[in-house]
Formats: sequence, structure tokens, C-alpha cells
Amino acid sequence: MLYAGFMSAVQPPTPTSPEPVESQELLQLGAEPDPCLRADAARNRARLLEAAARLVAERGADCLTMDAVAAEANVGKGTVFRRFGDRTGLLSALLDHSERKFQAAFLSGPPPLGPGAPPVERLRAFGLAMLRRTSEELELQLAAEPAADRRFTAPPRRVLRHHVTLLLREAVPDADSELLAHTLMAPLDPALVHHLTRQCGMPLSRLEEAWVDLVDRVTGGTERGADGADRVADGAG
Repeated sequence: MLYAGFMSAVQPPTPTSPEPVESQELLQLGAEPDPCLRADAARNRARLLEAAARLVAERGADCLTMDAVAAEANVGKGTVFRRFGDRTGLLSALLDHSERKFQAAFLSGPPPLGPGAPPVERLRAFGLAMLRRTSEELELQLAAEPAADRRFTAPPRRVLRHHVTLLLREAVPDADSELLAHTLMAPLDPALVHHLTRQCGMPLSRLEEAWVDLVDRVTGGTERGADGADRVADGAG
């Protein structure tokens, strides 16, 4: 799967780091849909991706076939092959579709996940949205897990971590935000979510409550007001 690089942008002053920090721009994942695509063809593509997502959620990624998607979407099998080429192309498009929607939500969607809310609120909302998304797409996300040597460098994961890093810089400016972002991202790992929910039988609500607790403990549950003064964040103890 090919990913375009990040666009450059002005960032607040930070200590130098061996890992470059990219700008907060929406990643262009995979092949961008043809802007000249006919309206009916675009609707068919969206319907196929929705059908594929339902099948993965119900039966697992291993059971995803071109025939099954065609039947689920009520189209001919040839339509699926023409749109995605093969099963690998379909899986790539499905992952890209999911990633685009999630990135759009936290980069430009409504608060508290999107801009406009204080950083601690956005951190809470980000983790909750990640956990729910992972739970809903667990089979697909597990199938898409990068190899060990790419786990922390795959572009989608880097942009998620970078988002957390930026929010941490605002919430706790004296902390090592880059290393702390790795710590905060760990409970959101699909393999761990699978272990805790499927193998240990924990309800998702327990993971959600633990995420909010972790964010509040890491940040002190404080927000920095426009006047520069700290205040207790809404909902913090």
C-alpha cells in the first residue's frame, strides 16, 4: 500500500528529535478515487466498501472474497473486480476508506474529537473513538497489522501518534510528549484490544474508562486557559 508524505507546516518550538514530526495534514492513503468518477460509479464503490466492512465484521477478514462482497452488495462479481482489481486491492481500499474517515474526524470534524475543544478533552475523545473503531473493525485491523519492524513507522500509525503528541504538547508542555505519546498509544493497539476483549472477556466499557483515567493521570486533568492559567478540566476529579 502506498502512502503519500505529509505536507510541511509550522510547528511550535520543540526539542530536537531523531524522529521527524510531520504536519497535521490528512494523509492521502492508497490510490485516491478518480475525481471524474461518475456519480453512480462512486455510489457503487461506496456500497461495495460498506458491504466488505460488514462481511469482515461478521465473518472475519479471512472470509472476505470478491464473490461474497458482490452478493452482499447485490452487484455482479465483475463489478467488484473492475473496481478493486483483486482481493488485495479490495482490502487496501477498505483500510484506506476507514483511515480517511477517522483522520477527517479528528483533524477537521466537530469537537471534542475534532478542533475546538481543549487538548485534554480531545485526548479523551481520541482514545474513546479509537477503541470503538478498533472494536468494530477488529478483524480487519488485525489482518492489517504491520510487521514488527514497521509497527511504529507505518504512515497511518505515525499520523495517529503525531496527533497525540501535539495534544500532549498543549496539555503538558513540560513533558517529553513524543515518548509519552508512545505510552498513551499502547492501550489502543489492536492486538491488545483483541487480547483484552476477546481472550480476557473484558467489556469495551472497561477499556474506555481506563483510557479516560490514564489521560487524566498523565495530564493531571488540567487544561490551560486562554489567559495561560491552569484550570481543572471538565470531568476531572
